[in-house]
Amino acid sequence: MDVKFVNPFISAITNVFETMLNTKVKVGKPILKTADLVSAEVSGIIGLSGDVQGCVVLSFPGDVACKVASAFAGVDLTTDHPDFTDAVGELANMVAGNAKKDFDGYNTSISLPSVIIGPGHTVSQSKSSPFLVIPCDTDLGVFNVEVAILTSKKPVQQPVAGAVS
Repeated sequence: MDVKFVNPFISAITNVFETMLNTKVKVGKPILKTADLVSAEVSGIIGLSGDVQGCVVLSFPGDVACKVASAFAGVDLTTDHPDFTDAVGELANMVAGNAKKDFDGYNTSISLPSVIIGPGHTVSQSKSSPFLVIPCDTDLGVFNVEVAILTSKKPVQQPVAGAVS
């Protein structure tokens, strides 16, 4: 996976959590996901399609997901609260959208968010697009952002203002 698609997600995580949750994120060194990595209890998933294809997954332990969703919503949320999945999904949406803006020259769309809740679930991707796991540490707890990206073409070159063809 090209670093030009990883750095926008690192920047997006930091930006979204600092502005929307008022918490700093310490981003760890990204690693390739293997089968022995611990699975999550709550995952917010956003698909990417177009020139950049794949998905981004915010994977949380249950207690961290509740703290993060509560900080985002401004009220105490538990996994069974009717607004819990909306809060987690919207955070995933904001991270994906914030990263997508840095995919200069690529025509990319993001899907509506999906949220999976349940102990020990795993979000898997095809072998042709392995997940890169970005560990994140905050005052609200530790979580992972998983990114799987494939590109289908070179970026479209934007015309330069004032250039003559």
